[in-house]
Amino acid sequence: MGDAEFQTADSGASTTYPMQCSALRKNGFVMLKGRPCKIVDMSTSKTGKHGHAKVHLVGLDIFTQKKFEDVCPSTHNMDVPNVTRTDYQVINVSDRFLSLMSENGAVREDLKLPDGDLGNDIQSRFDKDDVFMVSF
Repeated sequence: MGDAEFQTADSGASTTYPMQCSALRKNGFVMLKGRPCKIVDMSTSKTGKHGHAKVHLVGLDIFTQKKFEDVCPSTHNMDVPNVTRTDYQVINVSDRFLSLMSENGAVREDLKLPDGDLGNDIQSRFDKDDVFMVSF
């Protein structure tokens, strides 16, 4: 009985859902080459003699900003990533950590101030007593 066999299960939630290629829109999201991308350009070709209209998609990876392209028949399905975005108001910056308040009043204090220009911009706006929102 040396090797143990384990079975795993997930919550049933999917990271993607299918959507017909013709229903995709610019500034929407799609999986291109296995990467979640924001659609920056798309064009549709006319139906050929023996085929479907084709949709040419150009997208930027939402994490790395790398450009990806793909062509898909307009009647076929493509995977769309489940992307959620939450806006928070910055209420405090202390010891390089942000205090953020969501629309429902819940406070979040577990995020570190980003390095680089973004973190410097947030810090300077907070120091000027600006009221502003950040998105995650």
